[in-house]
Amino acid sequence: MKKICCVLLAMLPLSAFAYPIDVQKQLNGLSIDYNAYDTDNDMASIQVNNFGSTDAICKVVFNNGPEAPRTRKVEVPAGKHTNATAKFTRTIIKMHIDLTCTPK
Repeated sequence: MKKICCVLLAMLPLSAFAYPIDVQKQLNGLSIDYNAYDTDNDMASIQVNNFGSTDAICKVVFNNGPEAPRTRKVEVPAGKHTNATAKFTRTIIKMHIDLTCTPK
């Protein structure tokens, strides 16, 4: 019985899971792609990739629910990528990200 309990306790860290990330995008005809990450249990990040030939200005709004949304504005040059992150005071259960990009 003790061996079974030890095995279950050893497997406990394996049961950690990532929170879901929902991204709503409005790209206005730009060649933009993104990768959203769950950096930590209270931090989220997004990498914005610009594959077009026009520089872009993007507004990223991170919203985890009960806390005030965090807004980041990033400039993404043509052919480059930029990261945006947001840290919250509570553990994130589900992250909503609004990505709006316009040509510069």
